[in-house]
Amino acid sequence: MPQDRDDAKALEDIQDVEWHLPRHARSVGRARALLREQATAWKLPDETTETAVLLLSELITNAYRHAKVSPGREIRTRCVLAAGHLCVSVTDANDTLPTLREAALDDESGRGLPLVATLADDWGAEPRTGGIGKTVWFTLRSDVQP
Repeated sequence: MPQDRDDAKALEDIQDVEWHLPRHARSVGRARALLREQATAWKLPDETTETAVLLLSELITNAYRHAKVSPGREIRTRCVLAAGHLCVSVTDANDTLPTLREAALDDESGRGLPLVATLADDWGAEPRTGGIGKTVWFTLRSDVQP
């Protein structure tokens, strides 16, 4: 029985929020603003917040620019704070998984995922379970416990 209480307490300690945004350029700024507001509510350290906002911006930009799907499809963003980690994921309706590549000096794009790989404690991409599309995510350590 004590294990059940521990499991219940662990579930209570998870903070979770999700936003559905249109696949549009304006959603990048909206996602940054929403994450800043949530980070303030969760009392995340400024450094964690700034890194998370930057990396979310990169993932939303990729979803908006590269997810060539029919109009009206949404980009879903989910942020979970649990056990000293912030996990941020972006789901779009394109099945093509992103690949990490090195941008040439004269490339005008291609630096987003390397930035995520460098600044995040962990990151990845996977097909969306039971649906169309993919999810790209990253985690950051945070001193804040929910």
